[in-house]
Amino acid sequence: MGLFSNPKQSPRSPSYLFPSVIALCLLSLTVLLLYKVDDVVSRTGTVVGHNLEPTPWHVFPQKTFDDEPPQRRAVKIIQCSYLTCRYAAEDITISDSTFEKQPSSDCPDFFRAIRRDLEPWVSTRISKKHIEEAQNYAAFRVVIVGGKMYVDYYYACVQSRAMFTIWSFLQLLRKFPGLVPDVDLMFDCMDKPTINRTEHQSMPLPLFRYCTTKEHFDIPFPDWSFWGWPEINIRTWQEEFLDIKKGSRAVSWKDKVPLAYWKGNPDVASPVRLELLNCNDSGQWGAQIMRQDWGEAARSGFKLSKLSDQCNHRYKIYAEGYAWSVSLKYILACGSVTLIISPQYEDFFSRGLITQQNYWLVDPLELCPSIKSAVDWGNQHPIEVISYAFS
Repeated sequence: MGLFSNPKQSPRSPSYLFPSVIALCLLSLTVLLLYKVDDVVSRTGTVVGHNLEPTPWHVFPQKTFDDEPPQRRAVKIIQCSYLTCRYAAEDITISDSTFEKQPSSDCPDFFRAIRRDLEPWVSTRISKKHIEEAQNYAAFRVVIVGGKMYVDYYYACVQSRAMFTIWSFLQLLRKFPGLVPDVDLMFDCMDKPTINRTEHQSMPLPLFRYCTTKEHFDIPFPDWSFWGWPEINIRTWQEEFLDIKKGSRAVSWKDKVPLAYWKGNPDVASPVRLELLNCNDSGQWGAQIMRQDWGEAARSGFKLSKLSDQCNHRYKIYAEGYAWSVSLKYILACGSVTLIISPQYEDFFSRGLITQQNYWLVDPLELCPSIKSAVDWGNQHPIEVISYAFS
């Protein structure tokens, strides 16, 4: 065998085999990812998932949000589950007139409630430590910097509350481009306030939620249903309001049923709603009280619970549920006389209502007689009682 002779070569794998194996693996991973996306969405508690764990007393069918391609949904889920969700007010043009000084005017009396909300921090201001401590009670954190919004998500909210609440912040940025200041806040999406004034007196924690009481530091914020509650087929406030007004005006005041009406779910750990069931006697108490079967309503898609079909009575009753109830705005929109059973909780807008001007206050200790008294007086004084109604 010479020095330059070719040795016998051993068999070799084709040169294209290794790249082919790599390509096949990548393709398999891609297919697996797409196959699993829907399962990931259903199990991930994020603002781009559906947050649809039912409340203990509401058995709702699952609501899916499938408007986007699976690939895009997967990217959002991964980003919002393990990174930070980033939202920006897109395609907004800021004109020179945006920053023109507007004529000054005194703030309406309604804003006194907002000043009262923030009063605990007038002298101390809100520090980074306040925010960090409030995180222990929050569902998510909203940070707005330079017109862009960032969200950190801590736990899954009931149904789609988180998604529509965050959507409300986005609408604020779109409606007032360049005018929303930088802010860092904690938000909780459960019903009842948690920052008790006695327990947290030494260090009040700034926590936003949908309602508060005089015994709590929680700061009220408009509830999610203003922007939609798809699980029970409630649309945006603009859409529902127009339909409710149309339904109310279909029947004149004198032709409306001369009774007080309430329809809702009493099985929400609400003593006042349970007591209200005892007033269901049109002859004795002048009231028609309807129990809402949430299970049956959910199975029928809430087709028999349209808000615009519930404005046929002269008087409508508002009764708090587990805490405050989103139903108040729909009751007020009916144009009937609103009978509010003395509330424990207050939401963002209800604090602007004035007793004996915007509504009739009902005594919870004399519930049925108080309702009867309001109905009898109203039917005997039709001209005066109409001033209580939002017509």
